[in-house]
Amino acid sequence: MRHSRKTVMSAATLGLGLAAALGGVVPSASAAAPTGSPATYAAYERSQENQAANRAFFEAVQRSVSEQRAANPGLQAVTVTYNTRNAPSFRSQISRSTQIWNSSVVNVKLQEVSSGGNFAYYEGSDSRGSYASTDGHGRGYIFLDYSQNQQYNSTRVTAHETGHVLGLPDHYSGPCSELMSGGGPGTSCQNTSPNSAERSRVNQLWANGLVGSGLDSKG
Repeated sequence: MRHSRKTVMSAATLGLGLAAALGGVVPSASAAAPTGSPATYAAYERSQENQAANRAFFEAVQRSVSEQRAANPGLQAVTVTYNTRNAPSFRSQISRSTQIWNSSVVNVKLQEVSSGGNFAYYEGSDSRGSYASTDGHGRGYIFLDYSQNQQYNSTRVTAHETGHVLGLPDHYSGPCSELMSGGGPGTSCQNTSPNSAERSRVNQLWANGLVGSGLDSKG
């Protein structure tokens, strides 16, 4: 997929319309995404930029749900909330993505809320494609690009980006059976579900309310 979960929105790239939708919250940096060839996907996947961004995004989501653990120290499963009010065209794909993930893992659940939430979905046009990122204020968001979602299986795009919310990095060099291989296998790939290794990794990351993630705010 021509997207990058570490990419950060800028007003110049996304235009004033999306900046307004974000309520004036416009991150201050922007990074280039892979151009779509196997070589560029592989090089980006190994880059320090991508690795650092993977961690930053997951940390943002982790911080936003940490209060659940504070209120419930023995919590075994965490609920991560999201809203779709700024991505009306993709509500069916987002709903399907939520169903896929909720039926695939047990230690974390996704739940839609009417506003706010731990992260949000947005839609629009961006030459870099779809991506997951942070708003610079400790919150995560997923941006869904119109063009990319016409080229690729749209539910796969959405489920892939949601995988980043749950802590999975890109693995562009993987086969179609890997959800996090994204656009690496090409537009013919129709798989929309995480494989057993990806499911296991998410359950491990979110074990006992994030204790297994290595990103626990208490150490």
